[in-house]
Amino acid sequence: MQNSQVQELLCFGIAPGSGNAALVVQHDRSSTGQRQQFAAERNQPACVFIDQVDGGLVLDYFYPHTRSPLCLHATLAAARVLLSSGQPRLTVRTALRGQELTLLWQDGEVFIELSPQAVPQVAMAPELPGQLLAVPGIALRSPPVIASVGSPKLLLEVADSATLHALTPDLPRVAAWGKAHQVSGCYVWCRRPDGALEGRNINHLDPAGEDGATGVAAGALTVHLQTGVTLYQGANLGTPCKLRTEFRNETILIGGRTELA
Repeated sequence: MQNSQVQELLCFGIAPGSGNAALVVQHDRSSTGQRQQFAAERNQPACVFIDQVDGGLVLDYFYPHTRSPLCLHATLAAARVLLSSGQPRLTVRTALRGQELTLLWQDGEVFIELSPQAVPQVAMAPELPGQLLAVPGIALRSPPVIASVGSPKLLLEVADSATLHALTPDLPRVAAWGKAHQVSGCYVWCRRPDGALEGRNINHLDPAGEDGATGVAAGALTVHLQTGVTLYQGANLGTPCKLRTEFRNETILIGGRTELA
């Protein structure tokens, strides 16, 4: 990691000094293994390495436990760094899958523009949601569905915020099911009385690894609902976040507050 430039940003926070942390690393020449070690040692929710490849910019994402094909809160952090010089628009691609992302600066805020992605076709037994959430017989508000903007999520709509926050899911079962079907865990969500949505990302074996803001889930919900959303997340973790999306037929915008930590 010698000569690398590392910046920490907070993304999707509701108030100054809050949000989901991400490390943005530039001018790095380390190997994949060294990057994974760095992410594990720093133990932040996500790290993104910005590489110059064949004249274009490539984003390489790492969580403390694994490399990822896409992390939108880390992308938002990278966008804030890359667009800070005043450039209003920039196209990048992801390292693992070559997915194209457009980074935008609009009205003083950063957005990511991307497209819906194909999802695995998975047969789901009626009892599956109850098994994954460790609430046998749970009554969902709508049928479970898989949607994706680059990292597929199983979307499970529960009755209300109280139900959402009371959940203690079967994390090993979620992880095993996701691995078997190439789905990046569950996103459990509900509709709030004010018209916004609220959610929790269930995608780690360790409960302490629960994510404070999950941009790919906000995108998946937008694809599923075919409309822009305001999505709250992280209050149960002490890191309240707000994600905003816009639905533009063939593309989706995802944005939120960003600041240097």
